[in-house]
Amino acid sequence: MWYVYFLELANSDIYVGSTNDLKRRFASHRDGQVTSTKAHQPAILRSYVAVETEDHARELEGYFKSGSGKAVAIKRLIRRSATSAGN
Repeated sequence: MWYVYFLELANSDIYVGSTNDLKRRFASHRDGQVTSTKAHQPAILRSYVAVETEDHARELEGYFKSGSGKAVAIKRLIRRSATSAGN
């Protein structure tokens, strides 16, 4: 399985990524090993979608990184914390 995942960062941004090992990848974010997220810790795993293939995961990741895709993800897939819900 491949996963498209959504992290809420300390600055209230949503980070979208994909991986075939969600536990390992989330640990690398949490441990500050990912350049894109290390300055905005802690990162909270808010949601993920499991799909069968890498190609499908990469396609969804690209969509969810777009403006309309991110809006759909926030509205339908992500429960934001009470402190960032107004953002």
